[in-house]
Amino acid sequence: MRNKLIAAFACTTALVSTGAASAADLRARYTKAPAYVEPLFNWTGFYVGGHIGGAWTNEQFINNGTGAPFGDLSPGEGFRQRKSGIMGGAQIGYNWQANNYVFGMEGTISGLDNKGTVVNNVFGAADDVFSWRTNVLATIVGRAGFAVQNNLFYIKGGYAGANNRLSVSDTVGVSGSGGQTHWANGWTVGAGWEYGVTRNWIVGLEYNYAAFGSQTYQLGGTSGNYTFDAKPRDLQWAVVRASYKFDAPTIARY
Repeated sequence: MRNKLIAAFACTTALVSTGAASAADLRARYTKAPAYVEPLFNWTGFYVGGHIGGAWTNEQFINNGTGAPFGDLSPGEGFRQRKSGIMGGAQIGYNWQANNYVFGMEGTISGLDNKGTVVNNVFGAADDVFSWRTNVLATIVGRAGFAVQNNLFYIKGGYAGANNRLSVSDTVGVSGSGGQTHWANGWTVGAGWEYGVTRNWIVGLEYNYAAFGSQTYQLGGTSGNYTFDAKPRDLQWAVVRASYKFDAPTIARY
């Protein structure tokens, strides 16, 4: 009987030792892996892209005091007209990210379809016909924003320039016509939101405002002097954007 008890005790001890060794082996081979953290979107890098949307222009032109053998606006008289049109173009820039803050520079070039006609009917239904158009817009701006993962909220500001033309045609009395085109210089501010769809592709929305200085336009042509102070008084535009960003490595945290 004693021998049987000793044998049973030895067998139990062996089983317990085997189970403990197996548990230790499982712990060694099945250590829990560290939690995976979603990679951060990196905004640093050069990018190029395009944009399309709508633009609104307030055109202002005033007779600055020089007369002509045609035309019926007295010195100090003029017109202001607001028109809208489609616009589209391209952008190129560079972003640099420090923690959640993003800084950058950007240049844009856009074509516009903003134009209008004003009829001065002092001596008839279609006496002096003034026409204007703003068809090219360029900007060079700095940008500053705050990034939340794939979202970037930013403001921008800097230089704006626009190609502006003013012309007149007189069909009643002493007839004549003429026009001139100038590049108008000014400033712009804006704000926008961008979203990183993939590591390299970015889409966004943006709104901008620009103001320009007056320049003297000679409308007399070969019929004499007829000068106006004119400008695209202000220009606003809203666009959707898409850009491709180069050299954008993924940053992962564990």
